[in-house]
Amino acid sequence: MVSEPDVVRLRPWRARLVCWICAAAVLVVFTAVATSLHGSTGEGSATFQRGDQLSMVGLGILAAAGILLFTRPRVEADARGVRVRNILGSYDLPWEEVRAVRFGRGSPWATLELSDDESVPMIAVQAADKERAVAGVRALRALHERHAAAGREWAAADPTATGERAGPAGERAGSAG
Repeated sequence: MVSEPDVVRLRPWRARLVCWICAAAVLVVFTAVATSLHGSTGEGSATFQRGDQLSMVGLGILAAAGILLFTRPRVEADARGVRVRNILGSYDLPWEEVRAVRFGRGSPWATLELSDDESVPMIAVQAADKERAVAGVRALRALHERHAAAGREWAAADPTATGERAGPAGERAGSAG
């Protein structure tokens, strides 16, 4: 976890370590198998050529790249909102959309509970990282609470506030055009 004032960046630690080790091992195994393939002239045995060996190394590279996809998750949050990048999808959410940051007992990773009763998994904050994950969730909750407190102050200061917040161009957030 790397923190700057009002910026939280989170990435899984143990999963990334395991993925890099596994990717390297898979690549070594595929390369070793490729180099052990020899041409044979005996009757009934297979004949392997240079192209077969290169294909085997290529498969090893593809398998290692697939494993390294699991190192992609990250979470970055600041005063504007939270950006979640999971293995295949990404989310850019303003704090107004986030109702709570959840990390239930027995849950493999933290989630964001959204105002429309949806939830977004944050695979970057994994239970396997133990104290790092707990510290990350606490930092996210602190940012969320600061934003919620600022919203309450804004609503209290504006007697005409309807509960909707104005967007950057003056339009109301959440209204469909």
